[in-house]
Amino acid sequence: MSETLYLLPAPGSIGASDHTALTRLALGRRLATLLGHRLGGEHDACASPPAGACYFIPADTLLAQTADSLGIRDDRDLFGGVVPHAFMATKTITHPVIGPDARVPDGWSRELWRLMGDAVLPGYSAFAPDDVREAGRRLLRRGSVRLKLANGIGGSGQSTADDVDQLDGAIAAIDPGDVHRHGVVVELNLDAPVTYSIGRLTVGEWSLAYHGTQHTTTDHRGAEVYGGSDLHVVRGGFDALLAQDLSPAERLAIEYAMRYDDAVSRAYPGFFASRRNYDVVAGTNGDGTRHCGVLEQSWRIGGASPAEIAALEAFVREPALRSVRASCNERYSDAPSPPGATEHYRGDDGEVGMLCKYSLVTERHTA
Repeated sequence: MSETLYLLPAPGSIGASDHTALTRLALGRRLATLLGHRLGGEHDACASPPAGACYFIPADTLLAQTADSLGIRDDRDLFGGVVPHAFMATKTITHPVIGPDARVPDGWSRELWRLMGDAVLPGYSAFAPDDVREAGRRLLRRGSVRLKLANGIGGSGQSTADDVDQLDGAIAAIDPGDVHRHGVVVELNLDAPVTYSIGRLTVGEWSLAYHGTQHTTTDHRGAEVYGGSDLHVVRGGFDALLAQDLSPAERLAIEYAMRYDDAVSRAYPGFFASRRNYDVVAGTNGDGTRHCGVLEQSWRIGGASPAEIAALEAFVREPALRSVRASCNERYSDAPSPPGATEHYRGDDGEVGMLCKYSLVTERHTA
Protein backbone atom coordinates (compact mmCIF):
# COMPACT_ATOMS: atom_id res chain seq x y z
CA MET A 1 0.00 0.00 0.00
CA SER A 2 1.41 3.40 -0.97
CA GLU A 3 2.09 6.19 1.49
CA THR A 4 -0.19 9.19 1.86
CA LEU A 5 1.21 12.67 1.32
CA TYR A 6 -0.09 15.35 3.68
CA LEU A 7 0.43 19.10 3.71
CA LEU A 8 1.17 20.69 7.09
CA PRO A 9 -0.04 24.32 6.95
CA ALA A 10 1.30 27.00 9.26
CA PRO A 11 -0.59 27.23 12.58
CA GLY A 12 -3.97 28.89 12.12
CA SER A 13 -3.93 28.69 8.31
CA ILE A 14 -5.67 25.37 7.66
CA GLY A 15 -8.13 25.81 4.82
CA ALA A 16 -6.48 29.00 3.56
CA SER A 17 -7.07 29.75 -0.11
CA ASP A 18 -4.42 32.40 -0.75
CA HIS A 19 -1.86 32.00 -3.52
CA THR A 20 0.78 30.59 -1.13
CA ALA A 21 -1.48 27.80 0.13
CA LEU A 22 -2.75 26.96 -3.35
CA THR A 23 0.79 26.91 -4.73
CA ARG A 24 1.82 24.51 -1.97
CA LEU A 25 -1.15 22.28 -2.82
CA ALA A 26 -0.22 22.24 -6.52
CA LEU A 27 3.39 21.33 -5.71
CA GLY A 28 2.18 18.65 -3.28
CA ARG A 29 0.10 17.11 -6.06
CA ARG A 30 3.18 16.97 -8.33
CA LEU A 31 5.34 15.41 -5.61
CA ALA A 32 2.65 12.83 -4.81
CA THR A 33 2.60 11.81 -8.47
CA LEU A 34 6.40 11.49 -8.57
CA LEU A 35 6.52 9.39 -5.41
CA GLY A 36 3.48 7.28 -6.20
CA HIS A 37 1.72 8.51 -3.04
CA ARG A 38 -1.91 9.29 -2.44
CA LEU A 39 -2.60 12.98 -1.80
CA GLY A 40 -4.29 13.24 1.58
CA GLY A 41 -4.77 17.00 1.78
CA GLU A 42 -4.03 19.14 4.84
CA HIS A 43 -3.27 17.87 8.33
CA ASP A 44 -2.98 19.83 11.57
CA ALA A 45 0.53 19.26 12.93
CA CYS A 46 -0.83 19.62 16.47
CA ALA A 47 -3.36 16.81 15.99
CA SER A 48 -2.78 13.08 16.34
CA PRO A 49 -0.76 11.66 13.44
CA PRO A 50 -2.77 10.20 10.56
CA ALA A 51 -2.90 6.43 10.26
CA GLY A 52 -0.59 4.50 7.97
CA ALA A 53 2.66 5.40 6.28
CA CYS A 54 2.90 9.15 5.61
CA TYR A 55 5.02 11.72 3.82
CA PHE A 56 4.70 15.38 4.82
CA ILE A 57 5.20 18.80 3.23
CA PRO A 58 5.34 21.35 6.08
CA ALA A 59 4.81 25.03 5.39
CA ASP A 60 7.54 25.80 7.94
CA THR A 61 10.66 24.13 9.28
CA LEU A 62 9.49 21.67 11.95
CA LEU A 63 10.60 21.47 15.55
CA ALA A 64 11.96 18.06 16.50
CA GLN A 65 9.19 17.54 19.06
CA THR A 66 6.50 18.08 16.42
CA ALA A 67 8.29 15.88 13.90
CA ASP A 68 8.60 13.09 16.43
CA SER A 69 4.88 13.25 17.25
CA LEU A 70 4.09 12.81 13.54
CA GLY A 71 6.44 9.87 13.11
CA ILE A 72 8.97 11.84 11.06
CA ARG A 73 12.29 10.13 11.71
CA ASP A 74 14.61 11.30 8.91
CA ASP A 75 14.73 13.24 5.64
CA ARG A 76 12.89 10.47 3.75
CA ASP A 77 9.69 11.35 5.60
CA LEU A 78 9.25 14.97 4.54
CA PHE A 79 9.95 17.71 2.03
CA GLY A 80 11.64 20.20 4.35
CA GLY A 81 13.67 20.10 7.54
CA VAL A 82 13.63 19.45 11.27
CA VAL A 83 15.48 21.50 13.91
CA PRO A 84 15.89 20.97 17.67
CA HIS A 85 15.38 24.69 18.49
CA ALA A 86 12.96 27.26 17.06
CA PHE A 87 15.59 29.99 16.49
CA MET A 88 17.38 27.68 14.03
CA ALA A 89 14.59 28.21 11.50
CA THR A 90 15.16 32.00 11.52
CA LYS A 91 17.83 34.38 10.24
CA THR A 92 19.49 34.64 13.66
CA ILE A 93 21.32 31.35 13.25
CA THR A 94 23.55 33.00 10.64
CA HIS A 95 25.47 35.31 13.01
CA PRO A 96 27.05 35.30 16.51
CA VAL A 97 25.94 37.57 19.34
CA ILE A 98 28.02 40.56 20.46
CA GLY A 99 29.68 38.85 23.42
CA PRO A 100 29.54 36.16 26.11
CA ASP A 101 27.04 38.13 28.24
CA ALA A 102 24.59 38.83 25.45
CA ARG A 103 21.05 37.47 25.78
CA VAL A 104 20.54 34.24 23.76
CA PRO A 105 17.72 31.68 23.46
CA ASP A 106 17.96 28.23 25.02
CA GLY A 107 20.07 25.82 22.99
CA TRP A 108 22.28 28.53 21.44
CA SER A 109 25.59 27.16 20.13
CA ARG A 110 28.63 29.44 20.23
CA GLU A 111 30.62 26.86 18.28
CA LEU A 112 28.66 27.33 15.06
CA TRP A 113 30.34 30.57 13.91
CA ARG A 114 33.83 29.22 14.47
CA LEU A 115 32.88 26.46 12.03
CA MET A 116 31.32 28.89 9.54
CA GLY A 117 34.27 31.28 9.47
CA ASP A 118 33.99 33.81 6.63
CA ALA A 119 31.15 31.94 4.89
CA VAL A 120 28.74 34.59 6.25
CA LEU A 121 28.74 38.40 6.06
CA PRO A 122 30.11 40.47 8.95
CA GLY A 123 27.19 40.78 11.34
CA TYR A 124 25.53 39.93 14.64
CA SER A 125 22.30 38.49 15.97
CA ALA A 126 20.68 40.20 18.95
CA PHE A 127 17.82 39.39 21.31
CA ALA A 128 17.69 42.66 23.27
CA PRO A 129 17.39 46.28 21.98
CA ASP A 130 20.63 47.33 23.66
CA ASP A 131 22.46 44.47 21.93
CA VAL A 132 20.98 45.54 18.59
CA ARG A 133 22.29 49.06 19.20
CA GLU A 134 25.79 47.88 20.14
CA ALA A 135 25.93 45.55 17.13
CA GLY A 136 24.91 48.36 14.80
CA ARG A 137 27.45 50.82 16.20
CA ARG A 138 30.26 48.32 15.75
CA LEU A 139 29.32 47.63 12.14
CA LEU A 140 28.75 51.29 11.22
CA ARG A 141 32.51 51.75 11.45
CA ARG A 142 32.68 49.61 8.28
CA GLY A 143 29.77 51.15 6.36
CA SER A 144 25.99 51.10 6.07
CA VAL A 145 24.17 48.41 8.06
CA ARG A 146 20.96 46.45 7.50
CA LEU A 147 18.59 45.43 10.30
CA LYS A 148 16.35 42.40 9.72
CA LEU A 149 13.66 40.99 11.96
CA ALA A 150 14.41 37.30 12.30
CA ASN A 151 10.86 36.27 11.40
CA GLY A 152 10.58 38.56 8.38
CA ILE A 153 9.78 36.94 5.01
CA GLY A 154 10.65 38.10 1.51
CA GLY A 155 12.38 41.30 2.58
CA SER A 156 9.71 42.40 5.08
CA GLY A 157 10.80 43.76 8.46
CA GLN A 158 14.05 45.24 7.13
CA SER A 159 15.64 48.67 7.28
CA THR A 160 19.04 50.26 6.67
CA ALA A 161 21.08 52.85 8.53
CA ASP A 162 24.04 54.98 7.44
CA ASP A 163 24.76 56.62 10.79
CA VAL A 164 23.98 56.37 14.50
CA ASP A 165 20.88 58.60 14.31
CA GLN A 166 19.35 56.43 11.58
CA LEU A 167 20.30 53.34 13.57
CA ASP A 168 18.52 54.61 16.69
CA GLY A 169 15.46 55.48 14.60
CA ALA A 170 15.36 52.01 13.07
CA ILE A 171 15.64 50.38 16.50
CA ALA A 172 12.89 52.60 17.91
CA ALA A 173 10.56 51.38 15.15
CA ILE A 174 10.97 47.75 16.22
CA ASP A 175 8.68 46.29 18.87
CA PRO A 176 10.96 45.28 21.80
CA GLY A 177 8.79 42.21 22.27
CA ASP A 178 9.68 41.05 18.74
CA VAL A 179 13.36 41.53 19.54
CA HIS A 180 13.09 39.35 22.65
CA ARG A 181 10.86 36.70 21.06
CA HIS A 182 12.46 36.36 17.63
CA GLY A 183 15.69 38.36 17.50
CA VAL A 184 17.15 40.85 15.04
CA VAL A 185 20.01 40.41 12.59
CA VAL A 186 22.39 43.34 12.06
CA GLU A 187 24.84 42.97 9.17
CA LEU A 188 26.77 45.00 6.63
CA ASN A 189 24.57 46.42 3.89
CA LEU A 190 25.97 45.73 0.42
CA ASP A 191 25.73 47.87 -2.72
CA ALA A 192 24.74 46.29 -6.05
CA PRO A 193 24.16 42.89 -4.44
CA VAL A 194 23.79 39.68 -6.44
CA THR A 195 21.95 36.88 -4.65
CA TYR A 196 22.74 33.26 -5.50
CA SER A 197 20.42 30.36 -4.72
CA ILE A 198 22.37 27.25 -3.74
CA GLY A 199 20.53 24.08 -2.82
CA ARG A 200 20.34 20.35 -2.43
CA LEU A 201 17.21 18.19 -2.54
CA THR A 202 16.51 14.55 -1.68
CA VAL A 203 13.11 13.09 -2.58
CA GLY A 204 12.60 9.34 -2.53
CA GLU A 205 15.50 7.72 -4.37
CA TRP A 206 16.45 10.92 -6.21
CA SER A 207 18.95 13.63 -5.28
CA LEU A 208 19.74 16.87 -7.03
CA ALA A 209 21.75 20.02 -6.38
CA TYR A 210 21.71 23.44 -8.00
CA HIS A 211 23.06 26.93 -8.23
CA GLY A 212 21.25 29.91 -9.68
CA THR A 213 20.13 33.45 -9.17
CA GLN A 214 16.95 35.17 -8.08
CA HIS A 215 15.22 37.98 -9.93
CA THR A 216 12.68 40.56 -8.85
CA THR A 217 9.48 41.91 -10.35
CA THR A 218 7.07 44.75 -9.61
CA ASP A 219 3.80 44.01 -7.85
CA HIS A 220 0.51 45.89 -8.25
CA ARG A 221 1.52 48.38 -5.55
CA GLY A 222 4.70 49.28 -7.40
CA ALA A 223 6.96 47.49 -4.90
CA GLU A 224 9.92 45.39 -5.99
CA VAL A 225 9.30 41.80 -4.86
CA TYR A 226 10.53 38.28 -5.50
CA GLY A 227 9.93 37.36 -9.14
CA GLY A 228 11.44 33.90 -9.40
CA SER A 229 14.64 31.86 -9.66
CA ASP A 230 16.72 30.53 -12.55
CA LEU A 231 18.58 27.35 -11.64
CA HIS A 232 21.24 25.08 -13.13
CA VAL A 233 20.38 21.67 -11.67
CA VAL A 234 22.45 18.46 -11.63
CA ARG A 235 21.85 14.93 -10.44
CA GLY A 236 23.59 14.18 -7.14
CA GLY A 237 24.78 16.39 -4.30
CA PHE A 238 26.98 19.42 -3.77
CA ASP A 239 30.09 17.55 -4.98
CA ALA A 240 28.41 16.94 -8.35
CA LEU A 241 27.60 20.64 -8.49
CA LEU A 242 31.22 21.62 -7.90
CA ALA A 243 32.25 19.38 -10.82
CA GLN A 244 30.38 21.68 -13.24
CA ASP A 245 31.90 24.48 -15.32
CA LEU A 246 31.50 27.36 -12.87
CA SER A 247 32.51 30.99 -12.67
CA PRO A 248 34.72 31.94 -9.69
CA ALA A 249 31.74 33.75 -8.08
CA GLU A 250 29.46 30.72 -8.50
CA ARG A 251 32.07 28.36 -7.09
CA LEU A 252 32.65 30.57 -4.05
CA ALA A 253 28.90 30.80 -3.38
CA ILE A 254 28.58 27.01 -3.52
CA GLU A 255 31.58 26.47 -1.25
CA TYR A 256 30.20 28.94 1.30
CA ALA A 257 26.78 27.22 1.23
CA MET A 258 28.47 23.85 1.76
CA ARG A 259 30.46 25.18 4.71
CA TYR A 260 27.33 26.69 6.27
CA ASP A 261 25.42 23.43 5.77
CA ASP A 262 28.20 21.34 7.28
CA ALA A 263 28.66 23.71 10.24
CA VAL A 264 24.97 23.51 11.18
CA SER A 265 25.01 19.71 10.99
CA ARG A 266 28.07 19.54 13.25
CA ALA A 267 26.90 22.14 15.78
CA TYR A 268 23.34 20.75 16.01
CA PRO A 269 23.34 16.94 15.61
CA GLY A 270 19.52 16.79 15.83
CA PHE A 271 19.12 18.70 12.56
CA PHE A 272 18.13 16.99 9.30
CA ALA A 273 16.56 18.20 6.06
CA SER A 274 15.63 16.89 2.64
CA ARG A 275 15.39 20.41 1.21
CA ARG A 276 18.40 22.64 1.88
CA ASN A 277 18.40 26.05 0.24
CA TYR A 278 20.87 28.85 0.95
CA ASP A 279 20.80 32.47 -0.22
CA VAL A 280 24.36 33.70 -0.78
CA VAL A 281 24.93 37.39 -1.49
CA ALA A 282 27.89 39.10 -3.13
CA GLY A 283 28.49 42.85 -3.31
CA THR A 284 30.52 45.75 -1.92
CA ASN A 285 30.09 47.81 1.23
CA GLY A 286 30.51 51.58 1.54
CA ASP A 287 34.31 51.61 1.32
CA GLY A 288 34.36 49.41 -1.79
CA THR A 289 35.41 46.21 -0.02
CA ARG A 290 34.05 43.10 -1.74
CA HIS A 291 32.04 40.71 0.44
CA CYS A 292 30.33 37.38 -0.12
CA GLY A 293 28.43 35.28 2.41
CA VAL A 294 25.36 33.20 3.19
CA LEU A 295 22.42 35.45 4.10
CA GLU A 296 20.00 32.83 5.32
CA GLN A 297 18.83 29.24 5.01
CA SER A 298 15.53 27.66 4.00
CA TRP A 299 14.78 24.15 5.21
CA ARG A 300 11.17 24.14 4.01
CA ILE A 301 9.24 24.41 0.77
CA GLY A 302 10.22 27.78 -0.69
CA GLY A 303 10.23 30.20 -3.59
CA ALA A 304 12.60 28.11 -5.72
CA SER A 305 10.71 24.84 -5.07
CA PRO A 306 8.63 24.97 -8.29
CA ALA A 307 11.88 25.02 -10.30
CA GLU A 308 13.36 22.26 -8.12
CA ILE A 309 10.32 20.03 -8.72
CA ALA A 310 10.29 20.79 -12.46
CA ALA A 311 13.92 19.66 -12.64
CA LEU A 312 13.16 16.54 -10.61
CA GLU A 313 10.27 15.65 -12.93
CA ALA A 314 12.59 15.97 -15.94
CA PHE A 315 15.22 13.69 -14.33
CA VAL A 316 12.60 11.07 -13.50
CA ARG A 317 11.11 11.12 -17.01
CA GLU A 318 14.50 11.07 -18.78
CA PRO A 319 17.08 8.90 -16.95
CA ALA A 320 19.85 9.92 -19.38
CA LEU A 321 19.69 13.56 -18.31
CA ARG A 322 22.63 14.75 -16.19
CA SER A 323 21.69 18.41 -15.83
CA VAL A 324 18.90 20.85 -16.70
CA ARG A 325 18.13 24.52 -16.50
CA ALA A 326 14.87 25.19 -14.74
CA SER A 327 13.13 28.38 -13.72
CA CYS A 328 10.13 29.49 -11.69
CA ASN A 329 8.44 32.81 -12.25
CA GLU A 330 5.87 35.02 -10.53
CA ARG A 331 4.11 37.58 -12.72
CA TYR A 332 1.63 40.14 -11.47
CA SER A 333 -0.46 40.01 -14.63
CA ASP A 334 -2.85 37.75 -16.53
CA ALA A 335 -0.45 37.30 -19.45
CA PRO A 336 -0.21 33.71 -20.79
CA SER A 337 2.64 31.51 -19.60
CA PRO A 338 5.33 30.44 -22.10
CA PRO A 339 4.84 27.25 -24.11
CA GLY A 340 5.80 24.17 -22.09
CA ALA A 341 5.40 25.87 -18.72
CA THR A 342 3.53 24.26 -15.83
CA GLU A 343 1.30 26.72 -13.99
CA HIS A 344 0.86 26.18 -10.26
CA TYR A 345 -1.21 29.29 -9.59
CA ARG A 346 -3.25 31.76 -11.61
CA GLY A 347 -5.81 34.06 -10.06
CA ASP A 348 -6.59 37.00 -7.81
CA ASP A 349 -6.42 36.06 -4.14
CA GLY A 350 -7.76 39.44 -3.02
CA GLU A 351 -4.54 40.44 -1.26
CA VAL A 352 -1.87 40.82 -3.94
CA GLY A 353 -4.07 41.15 -7.02
CA MET A 354 -3.76 39.16 -10.23
CA LEU A 355 -0.82 36.77 -10.07
CA CYS A 356 0.47 33.94 -12.23
CA LYS A 357 3.13 31.46 -11.08
CA TYR A 358 4.72 28.86 -13.33
CA SER A 359 7.82 26.69 -13.71
CA LEU A 360 9.67 25.67 -16.84
CA VAL A 361 12.62 23.50 -17.89
CA THR A 362 14.49 25.40 -20.59
CA GLU A 363 17.57 23.24 -21.23
CA ARG A 364 18.36 19.51 -20.98
CA HIS A 365 21.87 18.02 -21.06
CA THR A 366 22.93 14.36 -21.13
CA ALA A 367 26.67 15.01 -20.68
